[in-house]
Amino acid sequence: MGAIKPLAVSGAKNKRSMNTKLVRRQKIRFRIRKKVAGTATKPRLSVFRSNTDIYVQLIDDDAGKTLASASSRDKDIKAQKGTKVEKSKLVGQAIARKAQELGITQVVFDRGGNLYHGRVKSVADGAREGGLQF
Repeated sequence: MGAIKPLAVSGAKNKRSMNTKLVRRQKIRFRIRKKVAGTATKPRLSVFRSNTDIYVQLIDDDAGKTLASASSRDKDIKAQKGTKVEKSKLVGQAIARKAQELGITQVVFDRGGNLYHGRVKSVADGAREGGLQF
């Protein structure tokens, strides 16, 4: 067995390695995070998308605290039948409901380096339908 290879860096000779996609997405995430920050009154709505599930958090970056979270693994959402896109919309509505309980109406959207389509867009649409503005 060979040694474990570190993630590729921008100056790597092999641009087609398996890690290039991860590095590219990580750079996009860092570029977004330079511009996007949440406060207590206008938290950051952070989206993490795995192959099977989707997770969202309302984050106050000033205090470094998560104010609320929702995911497709929550019992009420997991019990629903439907596609991953439909469940993502339910996750968006759930986070909007939790935000309303905290008195939050405006958020800053952080797509987490993912393209704004499919499940990420569905979360945003569900949150807007729930009453969040961004």
